[in-house]
Amino acid sequence: MAVAATGFFDGVHLGHKKVIDRMLSIARERGEESMIVSFWPHPRSVLQQDADRLRLLTTLEEKKRLCAGYGVDRFEIIPFSRELSRLSARDFIKGYLKEKLGVTTLILGYDHRLGHDSFASPQEMMKVVSECGVMPVRIEELSIEAGTISSTAIRRKVSEGQIEAAEEMLGYRYSLSGVVVAGNKLGRTIGFPTANMQLYEPLKLVPGGGVYAVRAYVLDQSYFGICNIGTRPTVGLGNARTIETHILDFSQDIYGLDIKIEFLTRIRDERKFASLDQLKGQLDKDKMFAESFTRGLSTI
Repeated sequence: MAVAATGFFDGVHLGHKKVIDRMLSIARERGEESMIVSFWPHPRSVLQQDADRLRLLTTLEEKKRLCAGYGVDRFEIIPFSRELSRLSARDFIKGYLKEKLGVTTLILGYDHRLGHDSFASPQEMMKVVSECGVMPVRIEELSIEAGTISSTAIRRKVSEGQIEAAEEMLGYRYSLSGVVVAGNKLGRTIGFPTANMQLYEPLKLVPGGGVYAVRAYVLDQSYFGICNIGTRPTVGLGNARTIETHILDFSQDIYGLDIKIEFLTRIRDERKFASLDQLKGQLDKDKMFAESFTRGLSTI
């Protein structure tokens, strides 16, 4: 028997955490298992609804790790398909949740939807859940000063480079993970060697272009750094977008190794400089800003 919550849970943000906390509380009271029932891949990529523009806050493994960290007993993945998308809410609740997964109680977020048949009100959704022999529990929306928390709102803030506002809604630092690949090595000629990242998950949402203070994780250690996301306009036009991180007080060769960067704050927009000397002068200022901002923050 399980108390469950369903959804894509992109970002596993504070709104999701409110749902998870209620689920955990009820599961403990009843001595039942707590379970997240999610889907992969994203429905938009299967149904081809603006799939070319789809970018995600969290990879599947990140979602699993975040949910486990909050105390969820079980993370169940249902492969999303066109066939699944045609199921009614009743068929999904009965066939998947109740009969296959043993769900006794379903936690519903404020904008929760199930099945291809949408309902005009949360009350109708709760009625359908009850009629399927599952107890519904509805959670109200969670808002902060920046607005109502949702994955869509967070994606917009990340895309715009409003990283601290996004992290306020997430409840944790936004991060990217990948492998260090060779770049043009221009940075080292002006005293700012960079680790160029190739993302492991191509659909992971990259913050808006600019320079950020970051925390970099590499070789089982963490370091502070400055990360540039953009097209390096100072060295030419039409460059591909890169994610380049200058790790402070670090000089080891890490090509081919894993790297993770957490975003701390946005320093400035990316811009074109008249010369490499001017670029170096600005990077010196960026480094000083990052060192000042991170002073007092632990690298442990």
